[in-house]
Amino acid sequence: MTDPREAQQNELIPDALGMPQATPLPNVLDTARTTTTNVGMVYRIAERVRNEMGKAVKGQQAVIDGLLICLLADGHALLEGVPGTAKTLMAKALARSLNCTFRRVQFTPDLMPSDIIGTTVYDLKSAEFFVKQGPIFTSVLLADEINRTPPKTQAALLQAMEEHQVSIDGKDFALPAPFFVVATQNPIEYEGTYPLPEAQLDRFLMKLKVDYPGTADEVAMLRLHQQGFDPHEMTLSQIRPVIEPGELAEARRELTGITIEEGVLQYLVALVTATRTAHQLMLGGSPRAAVSLLRCSRVLAAMEERSFVTPDDIKQVARPVLRHRLILRPEAELEGLTTDQFVESVLAAVPVPR
Repeated sequence: MTDPREAQQNELIPDALGMPQATPLPNVLDTARTTTTNVGMVYRIAERVRNEMGKAVKGQQAVIDGLLICLLADGHALLEGVPGTAKTLMAKALARSLNCTFRRVQFTPDLMPSDIIGTTVYDLKSAEFFVKQGPIFTSVLLADEINRTPPKTQAALLQAMEEHQVSIDGKDFALPAPFFVVATQNPIEYEGTYPLPEAQLDRFLMKLKVDYPGTADEVAMLRLHQQGFDPHEMTLSQIRPVIEPGELAEARRELTGITIEEGVLQYLVALVTATRTAHQLMLGGSPRAAVSLLRCSRVLAAMEERSFVTPDDIKQVARPVLRHRLILRPEAELEGLTTDQFVESVLAAVPVPR
């Protein structure tokens, strides 16, 4: 007898997607967890930062892991959640644990590009012009409520995110390394907002949803505040730098040693291809989406102390990597379908290599 849930998934995803058949994988994927020098640095950084951020943030482990994946993959993260769910606190705690400079920009309707990247100022004493750098010249930038500022200002930030440099009066200025942007947006307020265009959303490596913490985690958070925790003073909250200068760059270089077998690579491509041919979508995953899936799955494998990517790694990062890159047709939205549900149905329909 056919499971009704399977039938529903088959309705969501057409059968003729041109998906490759399941491909047997080498025995390497059947081995136990492997510790190699190629992933040791990534694993140690992830563990240290997780533990340090856990001193301030309770109940958001999945989001913290997502931030770490974006950081190690040299990408940027978009956080979506209601106010008061520790989005700002996570960015500050991450910067503190990495011993990086941190700045926060509150995006408003009257914010101009020069307010972010900087401008040229005339000095009356020296009778010369000099460049006054904006808050974007930092290692960790929190772009708070990015959807509240006009497209011109959004574009200035997103261009800097892509190129890691800005232009001020015709001169190029390199941004610090690392340069990591954490942008936030509120999912419930649409009055006076400027939703990010799809092409600009695609610049974010992941879109992470920040939900309410569970009961036990919220109790732990209240207990922390009862003991005197001050989210505005990271130094007084016992959050200390746990990464030495140069370790992050070294960890990123070690990611090149993470391997992915041909069958797993074909599986990744089949997932992205399925989003391009499904009738529920106006826009499927781009080649950049496939590259992003590869980058994130490699980091996840290294964070779990493995030197190879498995299909489960790809599955785990598929939702945050794809959810903001897919556009549903209006009729699908009227039926209540979400991009997360669609990605789940794709993951269920595409054969997993064995």
